Amino acid sequence: MLPDDDVTDVLLVVLKKTAAAHGEYEETHLGGEYDEEWPEWYAEHMTQTLRESGYRIVRSSD
Repeated sequence: MLPDDDVTDVLLVVLKKTAAAHGEYEETHLGGEYDEEWPEWYAEHMTQTLRESGYRIVRSSD
């Protein structure tokens, strides 16, 4: 398991990548319109990015 500081760093990198990708998505696919469903888009993109980077979120049994 990663220490909390490392988890925060990983999530921050993924969140920044997702924000940049979503900005491009809004411009190219939505014609610059605000995406009302951005939380769903972010969650899906972050899940995919984490998976591709070898991470997965698991529930602790504690």
